[in-house]
Amino acid sequence: MSRTLRGVMSGAVSGRAWPVALAVATVLTTALTIWLSLGLYDQHDRAQRRQDILAAARQSALNFTSLDYRHYDRDSANVLEGATGDFKKQFAAQTEQLTKLVAANKSVSEGQVLEAGIVRSDEHSARVLVVADSKVTNTAAPKGEARTYRLQLDLVHRDGRWLTSDVEFVG
Repeated sequence: MSRTLRGVMSGAVSGRAWPVALAVATVLTTALTIWLSLGLYDQHDRAQRRQDILAAARQSALNFTSLDYRHYDRDSANVLEGATGDFKKQFAAQTEQLTKLVAANKSVSEGQVLEAGIVRSDEHSARVLVVADSKVTNTAAPKGEARTYRLQLDLVHRDGRWLTSDVEFVG
């Protein structure tokens, strides 16, 4: 092959290589952008889930530690609103007895959530530890006494909401 023919051939090859290289670069850039976007979406989704779990656990603990004998029907309804499963059944079964007990003792508990942290979670369930204080007044302690609660709450995701399925007092 003559030098001229080789020069023409190599120019033609490099002329065809540019569009192929640009197409490959475009495909790679698009794939990388999609992959990064999906990762960012997943990260945002997990962060939102964590916020929702913590908000539900804090509210549930607050409802559980804030009860007033003058409004016990409303307060117990708030606990039940955020509950499900066995916890909801057990709390509902004890409501009548608790209503009498809190009324007889004129009990008032003003709860405050101090800290909450997720122990484990996935898309359908979570376990959260909560530290809460409350000031409790009743006939035995008319000036009130401070109580600190360490609670372990198990939550499940149902119908777009995080609901408490179990509450345990932990040391």
